[in-house]
Amino acid sequence: MKKLTVALENKKTNVFIDRTADFSVLELNNKNSLLVTDDTMVKSSAAQSLMDAGIPSVVLGSGEKYKSLESIEKIAETGIKLGLDRGAVIIGLGGGVICDMAAFAASVYMRGCRLVLVPTTLLSMVDASIGGKTGVDFLDRKNLIGSFYPAEKVLIYTDFLNTLPTDEFKSGLAELIKHGFLSGDALLDFIETSRDGILARESEISAEAIYRSLKVKAAYIEKDFRETGCRTHLNLGHTFGHALETAAGLGTFTHGEAVAWGIQRAMKAGLNCGITEAAYAERAESILRKYDYNIDFTDFDHELYIKAIASDKKKKDGELRFILQQKAGITEIRPLDENAIREVLETR
Repeated sequence: MKKLTVALENKKTNVFIDRTADFSVLELNNKNSLLVTDDTMVKSSAAQSLMDAGIPSVVLGSGEKYKSLESIEKIAETGIKLGLDRGAVIIGLGGGVICDMAAFAASVYMRGCRLVLVPTTLLSMVDASIGGKTGVDFLDRKNLIGSFYPAEKVLIYTDFLNTLPTDEFKSGLAELIKHGFLSGDALLDFIETSRDGILARESEISAEAIYRSLKVKAAYIEKDFRETGCRTHLNLGHTFGHALETAAGLGTFTHGEAVAWGIQRAMKAGLNCGITEAAYAERAESILRKYDYNIDFTDFDHELYIKAIASDKKKKDGELRFILQQKAGITEIRPLDENAIREVLETR
């Protein structure tokens, strides 16, 4: 078992990484606990073991449409009916949507109760499980209502990776690779040399990759929990990628595929601006290709793309800023004008 402690303001998150689900580390009062999961994961042996132990559950539907205030109401109503108090533990077992719903519900139930997350997708393991961001979609906008509320424990089990379809696995893998670019050569070297084991989802290699990836994210969020400074570096590839999701049509690409494409565009923009070292941009492109990401895609409405990127919520003082890199581990925030954006859209 690998362990990691993340210190966020006045709270600590203890992360446990192992192969097979084991909830003995939780030391739960089953009468004051609530499992939040979805209609897919409720059938898993992990969920069944918690329910068999007498922990009541709330089962939400699967997918983004259940990332809503209605889901939060369902969790809160169940807690009230069960008589759960402020010392209750809400356990979120599932992917990113479930982790968000459980965390937001915990942040507002009785003005804050205890929270444990058991992420079951690679994306939720390396992204949503630590950092404390919670959010629900509202008025057709993602994460419009939310809070910062870190879990006290995060339990990561690599066996869950074997249940994921390839596209969902690669969606999370893009975020892990992104952490490699942000961290420096050590993690990036591991990603390059361990490609076959990572793609084969070998347990020990997966655990090591997740552990190293989380250490990178932890370093950022410990310095900047509220995302007012360096934490924005974690958005490498996201501004370019989110606009692609809109321009190509939602569902054309997974989140991770769009982020990988966006990272490649960030490298090209950095080259064009004289920021990114040519050898590093070539290395980044090589890594993304070795992991079979489609980074050459240009068949979309470029005018719609420009419109989408102009409305990105990360604008500051009317200026759209991008995360660019000189080389691995050296990152900058720079504005780019429309011409600079168009230039990277038109090159492969």
